[in-house]
Amino acid sequence: MRILYGVVGEGMGHATRSRVLLEELTREHEVQIVVSGRAKDYLAKRFDKVHGIWGLTLAYEGNSVKKLQTLLQNVSGAIKGWPHNIRQYFELVEKFQPDVVVSDFESFSYLFGRNHRLPVISVDNMQIINRCQHDSALLAGWEEDFEGTRAIVKSKLPGCFHYLVTSFFHPPVRKERTTVLPSILRPEILAARSEPGEHLLVYQTSTSNTALPDILKQSGLPCHIYGLRRDLTEDVRDGNLLYRPFSEAGFIDDLRTARAVVAGGGYTLMSEAVYLHKPMLALPVQGQFEQVLNALYLEKLGYGMYAPTLTVERLRDFLDRVPQCQKALEGYTQEGNEKMMSALREQLARAAEYKGRWWEDVEPGGPVNG
Repeated sequence: MRILYGVVGEGMGHATRSRVLLEELTREHEVQIVVSGRAKDYLAKRFDKVHGIWGLTLAYEGNSVKKLQTLLQNVSGAIKGWPHNIRQYFELVEKFQPDVVVSDFESFSYLFGRNHRLPVISVDNMQIINRCQHDSALLAGWEEDFEGTRAIVKSKLPGCFHYLVTSFFHPPVRKERTTVLPSILRPEILAARSEPGEHLLVYQTSTSNTALPDILKQSGLPCHIYGLRRDLTEDVRDGNLLYRPFSEAGFIDDLRTARAVVAGGGYTLMSEAVYLHKPMLALPVQGQFEQVLNALYLEKLGYGMYAPTLTVERLRDFLDRVPQCQKALEGYTQEGNEKMMSALREQLARAAEYKGRWWEDVEPGGPVNG
């Protein structure tokens, strides 16, 4: 089977998740990959036939998304990027002619599938926002943000052949053609042995969160910090703070031996922390409700805490609660990779029967709108 696989490039979680599935798919099928941003380099090191395309980016200040700056840089990027995407589009049409599309929240591959009447299988964590039922008590005070985000997620990949949704929390499914599965974890995380430690693992996607170091210093605990100083080539110590250059092996070692984690609300690191039974204080990026929802479920399950901003008081509250979180995490187990690959193979086999007919069979008012 010929598969076009699209990966959104904003954040590396989509790429690390897709890598796990692509390692299996490329052994069994002919696969072309389209991907944007930093994720392109990550996947190109591991697979052939990786096509870089332009994709949306986010602009940060502190721990929030700057909407105007994000809009301006994406308008500029679109002017330069869309002609390249169009060229990629025609090259793929002429040379590859896929049978099915798999999209990890990536629009170009989805539109390719729709325009060619191919089944599109969605594989990501974002669709849990639209395709599952969430308790109104959990969303209290967040109703407007939730509905706005759900509308965006729904419009991103509407009417897919099937939605495979990864999650460490499992709200009831409310839409057909939807399967919720445990998190997909990279092999290095599965191989890591969790051990108790003293340090906090701190990860920041934004380099502009300048208030963070002073708060961490007041904790008195050793803090291993990634992301805040991206120009580092070696460790830099400042009292109890250890700034570290990014290393996948080093980061995983710090994660598996941490007392706890302080990071944003991104799904990938959160799911890895849950798997390794590491309590997490989640600081979602302001303006990204998907991260807020992850953090709300993390706190509801007792696996960690949510904080809109980091304060000394909130950090101390979290550290006091770490033993309770560790207790709650003791019972968490999963076999997400095996279950996802089994579900994906099943949907690929079903999709093969629909080649050339999927979009024709779903008229307005039918499943395509679900």
